[in-house]
Amino acid sequence: MTNHHSSDTASRPMVVASTTGDVTGDRIPDHVYLTGTKTADSPFVQQITLHVRDGRTGMLTSVALKENVGYNPTLYVGDFTGNGVEEILISMATGGSGGIMNYYIVSYMGNKPTWLFDFEAYNNLYSYEVTYLDHYKVLVTSKLNNETYMIDLSLKGADYLNEVYDRNGKLKQPISGFVNPLSGLYPIDFDGNGVCELLAYQKIAGRYNADSLGFIMNTLGWKNNRFELENQYLAIFGG
Repeated sequence: MTNHHSSDTASRPMVVASTTGDVTGDRIPDHVYLTGTKTADSPFVQQITLHVRDGRTGMLTSVALKENVGYNPTLYVGDFTGNGVEEILISMATGGSGGIMNYYIVSYMGNKPTWLFDFEAYNNLYSYEVTYLDHYKVLVTSKLNNETYMIDLSLKGADYLNEVYDRNGKLKQPISGFVNPLSGLYPIDFDGNGVCELLAYQKIAGRYNADSLGFIMNTLGWKNNRFELENQYLAIFGG
């Protein structure tokens, strides 16, 4: 009987993150929280659900997330659109080796959820090509904005370079790398006007995931009813 009772407790939804902010737009703080079910002795959370309790009326509304499993789900509220009302940023780790994260931003104006940011849509829209070139170079192309970047591999060390290049600096065989899905999405008010922009991190990998070459860093701002690319940077590691 005790066993049955303990497993029952383990599968009951519990609050896994909570915060407060005016997300309904009536100037009164609301209670925003995530629930999920946890397995005993594991940080893995399933059936992650968003709840908003209206601070003025006490009305509770809940919304299921499309991707509703992950590790360490967190909440952040801030004004992303400039309408003076806070929106809800939900993040959760996938637990994969690449440090890939899932993110949603939800507007809850008038207690009606509207999805403003979806990590899957972002990952599909922002596509890249990573191509090794002769003489210790890697060409990275961002297709959405048609920008190109060059990474110099010459600081990578002899062992690395000898695997990939012959003694004349020619590629032994063609190599393509890849850019991972989102591994970080950070709210930052870059221009100090009280509206949060987003800084999105995506890891650039060479021959395999652990072969890190740097990061694509995109800054996004709310414009024309969506998050648009404002600036793009390629960050490299020191050698």
